[in-house]
Amino acid sequence: MKLLRRSPASFTPCLDGRSLLLGPDAELNSSEIAKFSKKDAMAYPRYEEQLLKFCKFMDSLLDSYTPEIKRDAHSLMDKVKDKFEKSAFWSHLLQQALTLGQKDMLDFIDLLVSPAAKVLNNWFEASVYTPGSGYVLLHHVMGETDGERGIWSYVEGGMGSVSLALSNAACEAGAHIITNAEVAQVLVDENTGSATGVILENGREVRSSILLSNATPYKTFMELVPSGILPEEFLQAIKNCDYSSATTKINIAADKLPQFCCCATDTDEPGPQHVGTIHIGSESMEEIDLAYRDALNGLPSRRPLIEMTIPSVLDTTISPPGKHVINLFIQYTPFKLTEGSWEVPAIRESFAKRCFSLIDEYSPGFSSSIIAYDMLTPPDLERVIGLTGGNIFHGSMNLDSLFLMRPVKGWSDYRTPLKGLYLCGSGAHPGGGVMGAPGRNAASVVLQDHGSLSKTI
Repeated sequence: MKLLRRSPASFTPCLDGRSLLLGPDAELNSSEIAKFSKKDAMAYPRYEEQLLKFCKFMDSLLDSYTPEIKRDAHSLMDKVKDKFEKSAFWSHLLQQALTLGQKDMLDFIDLLVSPAAKVLNNWFEASVYTPGSGYVLLHHVMGETDGERGIWSYVEGGMGSVSLALSNAACEAGAHIITNAEVAQVLVDENTGSATGVILENGREVRSSILLSNATPYKTFMELVPSGILPEEFLQAIKNCDYSSATTKINIAADKLPQFCCCATDTDEPGPQHVGTIHIGSESMEEIDLAYRDALNGLPSRRPLIEMTIPSVLDTTISPPGKHVINLFIQYTPFKLTEGSWEVPAIRESFAKRCFSLIDEYSPGFSSSIIAYDMLTPPDLERVIGLTGGNIFHGSMNLDSLFLMRPVKGWSDYRTPLKGLYLCGSGAHPGGGVMGAPGRNAASVVLQDHGSLSKTI
């Protein structure tokens, strides 16, 4: 699997002719931010340094399974071992907190619980209501490639290359993978109350004493596990999780690159503005807030927030010469509309054209460059991919849905009330994102419970 580094990481064009490029290059960041505020350009390195401290603090939490209370510790030895492991975890966390120091720890808590606008206002003089200063300041520092912070990458061949690399590694280790085989139901032994395998949609049974589900918590427990098996209290908690989503994905085939008004150029060749994530409609926090409020009222945003990426700029394997693949990640689109339905072609087409027209304001002629497009609204994401509510993270990433509360209180350690069934997807700690942490952590728990495994699915 080949990673293609994106630098700069983000680009925000403005209608007033200015623009903002951000990435791992400190000098570039300084000169770009100085176009809006020289004082902010000086403050930004310190802001970024603090974020990096916080990222390092979070790393150990992301890469470890949670210190959940063990439910099957019956012997005195098991109970002592469990208490020792929990004490070691919290002791290590406390040591890290002490390393941060009281001021940084308070700032970290403030970052977690405060609105982004408040955090940004504490650091920068340019109001978050002025062009280019709002949405992207928190964006690029979270990326990491080969251990380097602030580096985002495309995967050559598209994101399917990640799945292919994982499957190749699994097969080399002796795994047998069945594809194009949808699971209809989890099999449960009536005598032992344990999972014994799955039934596929075609009726075939696949037997195993250990199951790991990468589906959402709702789909796993409410749809795949037979009724009457799981405790009602647990099911109620799963049902009450926040699966709401307001994102739509549009994949575009285009016959040329978008050229932005704020980047005067006499060539059609790719520039730094095409490499990273391009933010459209994010010139101010006020603009973002208005788009969000539309969705709260059951309306697709009148001026949606659009994240555009053009992976074909770096990855020549995914499009013919001179053509490009353009991906739009769009907010905000409610799952249910107050008027009409996403199933109505005219409503879908109207919203797509609204997005294209907004991009035209920054890049005239963009709409006319579109050869074809594919649109996935929240209901499409649920129907096609199985994402409950269309939520790409398998559930809310709010503070009340993270760590010991993910997916629900008391069941954060990948184990479930059904013996032999584990949760290994984004609905488990630490949540969504292309990082593999939930699966890796879940595998560690399975190995802890069962030792060396010969048969799993």
